[in-house]
Amino acid sequence: MTTPDAVVIGAGPNGLVAANVLADAGWRVVVLEAAPEPGGAVRSDRGLHPDYVHDLFSAFYPLAAASPVIRDMRLEEQGLRWSRAPAVVAHPLEDGRCAVLGATVHDTAASVEAFAPGDGAAWERLYALWERTGDDILGCLFTPFPPVRAGVRLAARLRAAEGLRLARRMLLPARRLGEEEFAGEGGRLLIAGNALHADLGPESALGGGFGWLMCMLGQAYGFPVPVGGAQALTEALVRRLEARGGTLYCSRAATQVVVRGGRAVAVRTVDGVEIPVRRAVLADVPAPLLYERLVGPEHLPARLRADLRRFQWDFATVKVDWALSGPIPWRSEGARRAGTVHLAEGLDELTLFSAQIAMSRVPRVPFVVLGQMTTADAARSPEGTESAWAYTHVPQAVVGDAGDDGPGAITGKWDEREKEAIAARVEAQIERYAPGFGATVRARRVLAPPDLERLNPALIGGAVNQGTTNLHQQLLFRPVPGTGRPGTPVRGLYLASATAHPGGGVHGAPGANAARTALRSLRLRGSPAS
Repeated sequence: MTTPDAVVIGAGPNGLVAANVLADAGWRVVVLEAAPEPGGAVRSDRGLHPDYVHDLFSAFYPLAAASPVIRDMRLEEQGLRWSRAPAVVAHPLEDGRCAVLGATVHDTAASVEAFAPGDGAAWERLYALWERTGDDILGCLFTPFPPVRAGVRLAARLRAAEGLRLARRMLLPARRLGEEEFAGEGGRLLIAGNALHADLGPESALGGGFGWLMCMLGQAYGFPVPVGGAQALTEALVRRLEARGGTLYCSRAATQVVVRGGRAVAVRTVDGVEIPVRRAVLADVPAPLLYERLVGPEHLPARLRADLRRFQWDFATVKVDWALSGPIPWRSEGARRAGTVHLAEGLDELTLFSAQIAMSRVPRVPFVVLGQMTTADAARSPEGTESAWAYTHVPQAVVGDAGDDGPGAITGKWDEREKEAIAARVEAQIERYAPGFGATVRARRVLAPPDLERLNPALIGGAVNQGTTNLHQQLLFRPVPGTGRPGTPVRGLYLASATAHPGGGVHGAPGANAARTALRSLRLRGSPAS
């Protein structure tokens, strides 16, 4: 094998984006993937039922649609096509009311206006703010910290006082932002429900900003899905890489980053082969795994090793897939049209759910995020049926069960009995808003946290965001204090995973940032000897 310029460890979306950026610059790139197929958390299968496509992990991609990194790769030229549901997000209530993030700002405004007069205009004001600032906010989000260029543009666009008000809004908890902006429940539920796509409960700082960001992305771009399944996005990235001379090896796990003289010089694989590198190693691997398993402790500062012990994973996740004989029988028409449906009876139920997880207890009533995939993409299942999934969060370490303290309690062993028990709670929550749902189920698959980690070892304990989204582990605190950039203590080694700024979501920014930093470092110091 010709010595590559770079080895990328991991063929998740960030690893594939990083490899593509380097290949665009003319580098010879090798990507090593431990799994039999690429994609990381962007994969799909027909394992539940041969007629139904299910995304194994992530499913809706507003961040990919908004990401300049993904857009610039022009993956449509590689066959990628996007599809969208008629409505973006719905949050039904038991009395039949339903907050709907619609296809246009006027649709959404009409929906929240039905909850309280004036709330429609409030939604339109929030969207007008996004139209003024959204591109620069995304620029700040998707570039290494500190985001100098995008930050300067944003500051120039806003007067000092206005900029401070925007910063305050971004830091608010979701409950407080909703109370300040909306008189009724509709807008408040859309903000808080979208914040809980991460691990930001209604009282968490930054939850309001994150919830607003997700709502505005949905309003501007929808929550698109790749036609045919999430795997189509991965396949497009792989085709693009291979067309530029990159090489992908699957079922070939990296076991060590070889460091000599303080520099990453090779990667050793599970079969004992050492692959030398001319320029850089980029790791689409969670930071704790990179530093604790692939890089020897003798190459790392003691302070970094100590900080890693404080790294906080996000909530664990349980995911349930269904092959349904027909559409879900929602009471609310709004829920029937939405690709994503949030299920919780008001903001207080969201707060209780988050509080019980904070107490390391399995919630009695789960907050459910549900995806109606055939509604979003007709290619996912036969006409008249629905491919659907739902997820809910549970503690990383379970110490109790808020729903059952008796012999039926969920303890965190996640054996078949406990998987059935949590699935029953999820299905009971759906039945509250869609009576008769159970009668539509043809087949079901339950993926508990250990199952998710087995299918994708980067999802430690079922932590799908590779680390908490809370403020104390963002920006220059991600993955540990004083970083916020993709460089590592080892020269030529770059962190390209979602444990780096800006974190989780399929947008490719950690991979692109790592690749661009490697290219910039090379230009500054010149190419190392082969």
